Amino acid sequence: MRKAKRRRNIAVTFRMNEGEYAEFQKKLEASGLSKQAYVIGAVCGASVTSADELAALREVSATLADYERQVRGIGTNVNQMARVANGQGVLPSEAVLERLSDQIEDVRREGESLWLSIRSSIARQSHAGR
Repeated sequence: MRKAKRRRNIAVTFRMNEGEYAEFQKKLEASGLSKQAYVIGAVCGASVTSADELAALREVSATLADYERQVRGIGTNVNQMARVANGQGVLPSEAVLERLSDQIEDVRREGESLWLSIRSSIARQSHAGR
């Protein structure tokens, strides 16, 4: 059987002084990537993200997924109340509507807080890159 050709079939070797190598190792460790992935990402113009930044992004992603789930649940409740109101002519009680309004406001405030935090983080990164 013939071996399949490697997708990356060119080996590259280069030299660094001790200071450059130490800096390279520090950044490589912070990124959590392999040497190959780090260098190819840097060469191809990808921004190399540290492991801490990736963890923060995963946390934000999980939070946004939770908000999406909450909003979907609220939407389901509203649809069920609308179906009952249209079919039976019965409107939900004021207490039910107040509770629903409070839930929507809580999710809105949490989403706004998260959005402001993300914008602040982006602004800090933009200033740090200058």
